[in-house]
Amino acid sequence: MRPERGWNTMDELEQRVVELETRVAFQEHALNEMSDALAGLRLQSAQNAELLRRSLDELKQARGGFFADPADEPPPPHY
Repeated sequence: MRPERGWNTMDELEQRVVELETRVAFQEHALNEMSDALAGLRLQSAQNAELLRRSLDELKQARGGFFADPADEPPPPHY
């Protein structure tokens, strides 16, 4: 085995390790960004669910006045 070839192999291995470390660092960064985005979306989803619940409650209350039982209404003044 020639020393030159041994050094090339070591340089190649070192270069591959550096490349893999760079990839891992990039993936960790991307994973952290996705985790932060997911946390934000979960918060927004919870806020939207609460807003929808309140809106449905308000709609139910408003519909109650529109669809009241006619028997509960007082008779018109001409009776």
